[in-house]
Amino acid sequence: MRILFAGGNGWLPEASGGTQNSTDHLIRQSIAQGHEAAVYCGFAGRGVFGFRMRVQRKMTGRPFSIDRTQGYEVMRTWEPLEAARIEAAVARFRPDVVVIQTRRSAALGQAFAKLGVPVVLYLRNVEFEENDGDVSAIPGAHFIANSYFTANAYHDAYGIDCTVITPTIDFEKYRCDTTRECATLINIHPKKGYEVARDMARACPDIPFLFVEAWTLWDGLFKEIMTEIDALPNVTFMRRTSDMSTIYGRTKILLAPSQWEEAWGRVASEAHCSGIPVIGSNRGGLGQAIGPGGIVLAHDAPIEDWVAALRQLWFDNEAYAALSEKAVAYAKRPELDFEQQHRTFISVLENAVPSPELRNRA
Repeated sequence: MRILFAGGNGWLPEASGGTQNSTDHLIRQSIAQGHEAAVYCGFAGRGVFGFRMRVQRKMTGRPFSIDRTQGYEVMRTWEPLEAARIEAAVARFRPDVVVIQTRRSAALGQAFAKLGVPVVLYLRNVEFEENDGDVSAIPGAHFIANSYFTANAYHDAYGIDCTVITPTIDFEKYRCDTTRECATLINIHPKKGYEVARDMARACPDIPFLFVEAWTLWDGLFKEIMTEIDALPNVTFMRRTSDMSTIYGRTKILLAPSQWEEAWGRVASEAHCSGIPVIGSNRGGLGQAIGPGGIVLAHDAPIEDWVAALRQLWFDNEAYAALSEKAVAYAKRPELDFEQQHRTFISVLENAVPSPELRNRA
């Protein structure tokens, strides 16, 4: 099949996150199995990479810039919902099916469906307003959800049924030896529980922390957070990186005190590959992601509870070893078997694509 992955968000290397990382893994595995894949996405235009893409678009006159920095074609545009750009992307790649994710997914689905492209929506969050429309109204659409929490939320809101495929994790890629020197928070956005982690660091000056940037923050908020981090001598700040071994290779305990309705919690699954227990909140599907490989607390639990959980795992070697062993076992559960996940993914796409006889008849 020729599979086009589309969404309103940016793409690697310009934008990174759980959706991009999971989808990149899906793309590479699909290509390895003989399928062809490309990405149609939003564009921010920042930095040296963004400047090169802007210059390319101006020189070529195309409605989007094109690059193969990730090993497959990526079409980037400021206006991914504009009909003429979608038509140009379809004409260029000639997809058999489009897999649409994240921002403006309902509107994008309608646009691709109007061009006769079969649509599969991969639902990765429960921020319904981001969809820019009713996902159930897309003609002939098929649906994948990244957790039972996400699937149930969309069933309750729209009456649709989803095939559940949890975020794809390459166990060997994320498996690494760790020095176990830090309690780590990945993503310093307040929605991800930055304030909880900050207060844990304040209450535990004898424990070293690592705070890692992920989402881009607006300048005022970033400066405010950096001022607070700079005042904590036991906290080290790290810019975002695509090499997660530089993070997990230092991590003893992963902190995921998220305050919003997490559809899953990819970092928990990544950390488990290296036997790193997770202390996280019960928001959305995060509890399912953590499972027996950590400690789950109410998102609004008092800071004393978060501190007690951290200090227990940090100083009790037996308790830590037991949870570390459970974390690795949980990372190897059938639900995260990537070969099975990919077979299920391809079967959903095949069901969405009309048979050759029907395509020829149309």
